[in-house]
Amino acid sequence: MRDREAIKRIAYEFVENEAKEGVIYVEVRYCPHLLANSGVEPIPWNHDEGDLSPDEVVRLVNQGLREGERAFSIKARSILCCMRHMPSWSMEIVELCKKYQHDGVVGIDLAGDESLNCEANPDHRRAYEEAERCGIHRTVHAGEVGPASVVKEAVEVLKAERIGHGYRTLEDQNLYRKLLKLNMHFEMCPLSSKLTGACHPDFTKHPIITFKNDKANYSLNTDDPLVLNSTLQHDYSIAQKYMGFTEEEFKRVNICSAQSSFLPEKEKQELLLKLYEAYGMIQSTAF
Repeated sequence: MRDREAIKRIAYEFVENEAKEGVIYVEVRYCPHLLANSGVEPIPWNHDEGDLSPDEVVRLVNQGLREGERAFSIKARSILCCMRHMPSWSMEIVELCKKYQHDGVVGIDLAGDESLNCEANPDHRRAYEEAERCGIHRTVHAGEVGPASVVKEAVEVLKAERIGHGYRTLEDQNLYRKLLKLNMHFEMCPLSSKLTGACHPDFTKHPIITFKNDKANYSLNTDDPLVLNSTLQHDYSIAQKYMGFTEEEFKRVNICSAQSSFLPEKEKQELLLKLYEAYGMIQSTAF
């Protein structure tokens, strides 16, 4: 935080790391307010006030991602996070999503303490209502450590199109079956869910197995590779070794991920075509 050069460099190096793992499209999320020290109330981490605003943080991240795209020939977009414990930031964050909607930012997220009820918080609700009105894609961290009711709230109150984690959706089978029918996308993170205590430490008992067996719409993600000292390959290895994943399931999950991405429709179809070609599902063709 507070360091312009570092913020841009980290965004660039993030793309470099993803390219090394064979990723062709990535959505990275962060809260711009947590990296700023100007125009934020309160200033995060008890730092002194400076001159780096959330708006400039977004511009710096976008620059780093674009330079990484050009250098490593992959596509990178970002999702801006609201924080449950800081509802006063949410309208500012949705305004940043609107400002950069066609310049690198593809969606809005809500992260943090799931015990903080959004249904009773008008700031989070208004931000998500504005996002829906403006065509900004919406995902919400829910059902990671909080109950299934948090997932229900994310879908019914915040109109989420994707659910971050969502493991505890299984505690409410009626909700789970409803979301399966709606083809709701779940962003799942095997290693993270163990290290955070969100799921049973025995991977052979992980909720992802149920989602897999039910052919749900979900993706496998790293969550926070630097903090967790992990890679996407590590998460894939866990899924293969302990959860019964086959090559066909990995292909299906990646196609689900592309279909549920927050890219504009034309770019999404181009991404899907690349996957179909790579997986031998259609003959290679130029586009």
